Amino acid sequence: MKLTKMSHACVRLEKDGRTLVLDPGGFSEEDAALGADAILVTHEHPDHFDEPRLRAAMESNPAAEIWTLRSVAETISSAFPGRVHTVGHGDGFTAAGFDVQVHGELHAVIHPDIPRITNVGYLVDGGKVFHPGDAFTVPDHPVETLMLPVMAPWSKISEVIDYVREVRPQRAYDIHDAYLTDLARPIYDRQIGGLGGAEHLRLTPGASADL
Repeated sequence: MKLTKMSHACVRLEKDGRTLVLDPGGFSEEDAALGADAILVTHEHPDHFDEPRLRAAMESNPAAEIWTLRSVAETISSAFPGRVHTVGHGDGFTAAGFDVQVHGELHAVIHPDIPRITNVGYLVDGGKVFHPGDAFTVPDHPVETLMLPVMAPWSKISEVIDYVREVRPQRAYDIHDAYLTDLARPIYDRQIGGLGGAEHLRLTPGASADL
């Protein structure tokens, strides 16, 4: 499996000539979802869900499909009948040849005064990759590669470190990093890498790794 990091929370997974894209939001490249055979969206926030990017991907590939939670599906399903699927915690499905299990139900707390929305994470190919969206969801399955939300309005670095410790992946790649300046990256690299208990890695947008 080939992992390509796009900007912020978006990643592309490629296997056997097919492509799965997760969370092509407004902070990601305009073509982040183009060429996808399947797209997964964790929740409705615009840095994870951008309707024009999804529409462009679906229109460029008439066989492409989307799996997402209800709030996103209701926004875009009428434009692509039969190609947008609603999922929730505990569901399992196959998308573009990838086996996917859904874990999690709620977005992390931003502030007690802000109502929590639904958020789901996606466990791909039996734990090869886990993308939690905007939450510290711990799947009930071993994880090889954790896509780690490294910087967000709803988290602090101690929570990020503890999340890596709890999931216990073989490796953690940074996502949700558009808020993190280059000046601060060495601090996060040192602390997460030194305290998390897993190999801590970072890819620049457009760079890839083989898993």
